[in-house]
Amino acid sequence: MEINPYARFLGERPPWEVIFETPGHLKGLLERLGHARVEQAPAPGKWSVRKIICHLADCEIVFAFRIRQSLTQDHHVIQPFDQDQWATLYEGCDAPTALTVFTAVRDWNARVIRGMLPDHLEKKLTHPERGEMNVQTVIETMAGHDLNHIGQIEAIAASV
Repeated sequence: MEINPYARFLGERPPWEVIFETPGHLKGLLERLGHARVEQAPAPGKWSVRKIICHLADCEIVFAFRIRQSLTQDHHVIQPFDQDQWATLYEGCDAPTALTVFTAVRDWNARVIRGMLPDHLEKKLTHPERGEMNVQTVIETMAGHDLNHIGQIEAIAASV
């Protein structure tokens, strides 16, 4: 498994730019889609926009923990999680609340990221499935992950 499976979505874009823009982008997409379309899944077995937003909120919490643990511990080992198992908990969750959670935690994470020094970005950690990486890779993964799911939501929004 590659260290950052979302790097291709990021390309040459600065991760900070994506990280700071994503909450507003998601808000605009939700407004454009409306309540009924937020429940629309692109195909059977695929996540609806609501579930994608819930997943992004969960992941933002996970990224918050990973970043803080990595910055405050020597060579932190990340705990992976099964996103499909977590998604089984989304039935009682709505997209606006999930977006509120995502936006608040993203703002909190962005404040930590803005305050990082170059040494912080080089701090080593290990992902049991992806191997050794640094905090910079975690931040790049956040941004690429955002773009992956924004692309999915935009595809649903573009469909009739």
